[in-house]
Amino acid sequence: MPNIKSAKKRVKVIETKTAKNKAAKSALKTAIKKANVAVQNDSTEKSEAVKVAIKKIDQAAAKGLIHKNNAARKKSALVKKLNDSDRS
Repeated sequence: MPNIKSAKKRVKVIETKTAKNKAAKSALKTAIKKANVAVQNDSTEKSEAVKVAIKKIDQAAAKGLIHKNNAARKKSALVKKLNDSDRS
């Protein structure tokens, strides 16, 4: 445990930010999983689920939770799955 007042504050701030980032990452993963399930099951709302997931991915990249290339890769994979399911 830190002894200096500013170091104690940093510990508190970091705990808060960690909790926020963890919640945002969890929401991102949930949105991606929902989109994947919707595409896999050929749901009627699959394009909407993919749209929501892409928005979450963009928000995560903007906040610095994931790298922009990681975000691009995730979006590309989702759209590819969506397009492949539309063809078959």
